[in-house]
Amino acid sequence: MKEKFQQNRMKNLESEYFHPSFLMEQRLLDAIQNGNRTKSLNILGSINRDQRPKLADQPLRSLKNSLICSCTLFTRAIIQGGVQPEKAFTLSDTYILEIERMDDYQELEQLEYSMLDHFIQVLKDEEKLPYSKTVNRAITYIHDHILQDLKLGVIAKQSFVSSSYLSHLFRKEVGVSIVQYINQKRIEESKYFLLHTTSSISEISSLFRFCNQSYYTSLFKKYTGITPKEFREKHINNKQ
Repeated sequence: MKEKFQQNRMKNLESEYFHPSFLMEQRLLDAIQNGNRTKSLNILGSINRDQRPKLADQPLRSLKNSLICSCTLFTRAIIQGGVQPEKAFTLSDTYILEIERMDDYQELEQLEYSMLDHFIQVLKDEEKLPYSKTVNRAITYIHDHILQDLKLGVIAKQSFVSSSYLSHLFRKEVGVSIVQYINQKRIEESKYFLLHTTSSISEISSLFRFCNQSYYTSLFKKYTGITPKEFREKHINNKQ
């Protein structure tokens, strides 16, 4: 692999090919994240006026690979902009399947622009939700890191605000504290493991960062009305 890397590097230098600048790519991602359709399309046009990278021996396959890379970047940008990850990834999956289905080179080139426009529209639709962009960023980060040790300071940093401001804004908009929201989300996510794995309740409690099984059980009962054991047994019995 190291030899192939060096060979490709030498080919690029000999043909005077250079990948789009990191700065241009970052400007594009920032424009998408901010929902600026005109600026995003203009930057993408500027990038595409240069030669595309060779990502496969066949030109059509290389273009498809390039568009899949773009789709991945667009997906990350709208998630950073506040779109729920599951919605963004579903949109990404849909376009990747469409890219694979198409065989016309020019239509594929045009698809990249309509894809970008669609991603930005999804982001704008998300902004119509009752929560602000700051709270949406916080919620997105919580969802993406639900199995990690979530600290208010880290969440606030990812949301580009202070801890005190985020705490105040989150409670005002969502109606519960960040800690309560995290606990509710962890309880909800833990149901999957109760239903679809053989992991013990203690293991699931530890996986979701609860301090001990007793605390997990008490919170689970608080939010669902039954204990994790009762929840698991109830659904197992319903399947029989």
